[in-house]
Amino acid sequence: MQNSAESVVNILESYRGRDKVIRTLCYGSQLVGGVLASKNTQSSLGKSLLLFSAQLSQCRTTLRLFDDLSMLAYSTSYGFGAPEEDSLVRWISVLTNVADQLYYPCEHVAWAADAELIKTQSDKWWVLSTVLWGSSLLLNILRSIRLILIIKRKAQKCQRSGSADSREEVFAHKAKFRQQIRGEVFGILSSLADLSNAIHWMPPGFLWAGRFPPWMVGLMGTASSLIGLLQMSSSEQEHVSD
Repeated sequence: MQNSAESVVNILESYRGRDKVIRTLCYGSQLVGGVLASKNTQSSLGKSLLLFSAQLSQCRTTLRLFDDLSMLAYSTSYGFGAPEEDSLVRWISVLTNVADQLYYPCEHVAWAADAELIKTQSDKWWVLSTVLWGSSLLLNILRSIRLILIIKRKAQKCQRSGSADSREEVFAHKAKFRQQIRGEVFGILSSLADLSNAIHWMPPGFLWAGRFPPWMVGLMGTASSLIGLLQMSSSEQEHVSD
């Protein structure tokens, strides 16, 4: 019990962890509130949960005003990737970093326009930021697919040369490869859930834009958020064990 409480505290003390918790609460509230509102349009609890979700979403948008420099530092440190890294993965990662870097200023302008800090129409900036977010998600999916193929190729190569290794080493390599593939698959599922919401927030007429009820947006976002929390928790446990 104490270890669980400490894990929650550690997550909330970090900006990244706190954002994931807020994100999960935001979409979870939208999911439950949307379900209640769809069953009874006069449900006060459903309306309150939807309002609570909107406030948490606004909170995350405001906090992202300070993410530009950290994103720039990450993009700069990655550069064009390590030479030994797969070339396709490197270029997908570079394009992803560009999309993520451009996303923040576009969202900031949209936020400032809604807050009436600047005189411009926010709609086009929200659409542009959504396009950049969706592009980043799509690139992440392609990157994960490529990594899965690379990992499988390494696993086959390891299996062919397994006779020279001990049985314990072979099992350890297989477990490592399975864990890596599982992580990429979860990443794909998370990105697909977010991408479905990104398309929903596009202008009407584009695929299923505007057709999701609030509970569906909440369901997709909650699924993606829970996967993110699980991945962060498992990566922290691996770091501690190392």
